[in-house]
Amino acid sequence: MEWEHVLTVHVAIKTSIHLENSLGDSVVMIPFDGHAEGKYFTGKVQEGGVDTQIIGRHGDRHSLSARYMLHGTDHTGQECDLFIENNGEIDPKLTDVLFRTTPRIITNSQALAFLNNSLLAGEGLPSASGVEIRIYRVV
Repeated sequence: MEWEHVLTVHVAIKTSIHLENSLGDSVVMIPFDGHAEGKYFTGKVQEGGVDTQIIGRHGDRHSLSARYMLHGTDHTGQECDLFIENNGEIDPKLTDVLFRTTPRIITNSQALAFLNNSLLAGEGLPSASGVEIRIYRVV
């Protein structure tokens, strides 16, 4: 199985919102903006992007779910939008990346319609502004 790099999203983190209950469970909602670039698409994260992280009471489970919309142009020069839902779990045993995810992309671009049904994988890496998300697809 071969993986092709599709897109890198440069996430700029804003002020987060926290909740913790008496059992020790916690939720962090992290709004963000930023921009994306890749072989097939270049654009900007639209207002409303948020990553929600749920941390189990013993720190043993740390899930994340980010949802955001990108507006920009596809590789043919047509204006378009991409919706990305990126779900995963943070595994403290990972040493090469912060986390791995299973993204889903929905787009209104005819040229990028193949992404609507592609098998995708993502990884998060630290960056100066927050996080860099790299998305790959099986080819």
